[in-house]
Amino acid sequence: MDSSRVILERLLSLHPRKIDLSLGRIERLLAALGHPERRLAPVVHVAGTNGKGSTVAFLRAMLEAAGLGAHVYTSPHLVRFHERIRLADPGGPGVLVSDDLLAETLIHCEAVNAGEPITFFEITTAAAFELFAARPADYVLLEVGLGGRLDATNVVARPAVSIVTSVSHDHAGFLGDELAGIAFEKAGILKSGVTAVIGRQADEAMAVIEREAARRGAPLLVWGEDFMAHEERGRMVYQDERGLIDLPLPRLYGRHQIENAALAIAALRQIADPRVTDAAIEAGLVDVVWPGRLQRLTGKLASIAPKGAELWLDGGHNPDGGRVVAATMAELEERVPRPLVLVVGMLTSKAADGFLENFEGLATRVFTVGIAEADAAYSPGQLAGIARSVGLDTVPLPRLRDALAAIAVEDWGDMPPRILVCGSLYLAGEALAENGTPPE
Repeated sequence: MDSSRVILERLLSLHPRKIDLSLGRIERLLAALGHPERRLAPVVHVAGTNGKGSTVAFLRAMLEAAGLGAHVYTSPHLVRFHERIRLADPGGPGVLVSDDLLAETLIHCEAVNAGEPITFFEITTAAAFELFAARPADYVLLEVGLGGRLDATNVVARPAVSIVTSVSHDHAGFLGDELAGIAFEKAGILKSGVTAVIGRQADEAMAVIEREAARRGAPLLVWGEDFMAHEERGRMVYQDERGLIDLPLPRLYGRHQIENAALAIAALRQIADPRVTDAAIEAGLVDVVWPGRLQRLTGKLASIAPKGAELWLDGGHNPDGGRVVAATMAELEERVPRPLVLVVGMLTSKAADGFLENFEGLATRVFTVGIAEADAAYSPGQLAGIARSVGLDTVPLPRLRDALAAIAVEDWGDMPPRILVCGSLYLAGEALAENGTPPE
């Protein structure tokens, strides 16, 4: 067992999992630590509902292609906590924090906290700041955990640039059901005098973001007005006031990744670091890696599936996430027709009906499964009932392996299926662990 795992489990027991959005506790701890958040390399702060992680992945790939080092903080992790903290490595790509270094830093932060109230995410965010402040980097890529306004990452007073990706419904228990309220929380990362790059938004969300930007004095670069991108003849064309860039399509699957890539490009062009050339942007697009998001799997799990089948994995878990992955599956169907089979596990806090209805008329069969590492997951039977209610042919089974084995014994003739494991980042992590391909 990792030595840091013991510490993380202790922190979870001392400081409950329950989310309690506030900045007071982490501000107190950071002050006691000597304000590491004030000693960071230039920060790119990323909020939004969908696309945050992909945008950060593009940013990292482009910066590293330019020979620059980036510390990266993302959440949640898929297999091991260490995935959340990536440290810049001079002269090469960043590396996940080592177990010994993570354990040492967590122990230090816990000691400095001295038993005061703090949440798990707050103390681990403080640990990330400690690690980032102590090591050289050209940039810090900082992904919001939840919301924005009261998220623990929102203690950085003046980032180099802010990004707000697409805003939609998710985490209703903490951010509410109203899109305007969710957009208000996301817009909470906007800072006076700091340009914010804004992704495609519903009109209701955009109105809130524009209002908050005006109130806070944050200039905006808006998708569709100040920059845009589209596919043309198998290439990606990016455009802003500086002109056009002809680029390869992103390595990450799905048309929505063109928009996420454009957000990263717009942010980097706003920073205007001369080391980040068009060539580096191009290299980043083709080198980018983001596990668990429309990832094609080979390995142990793929060997269980029918011979010749495609096995895909995606951690999207809200209605808009379902919409974009369903659109990608439809595109693949147009190119190479195959029966689409879903293996789905979801948390009870998610709008399962809104997610699943995207696949009505597209998926041949749905297998609902439990999630081993999630206490608040739908049972296979509960989720099957929801899937049937939106018109999907559904079979409940205990676990992912059971579903793959059931798919394998069916007669698919000369057209093996396209299998999509989806519905939860927890299920994505379980799949990657069982497949023997954890993020690196």
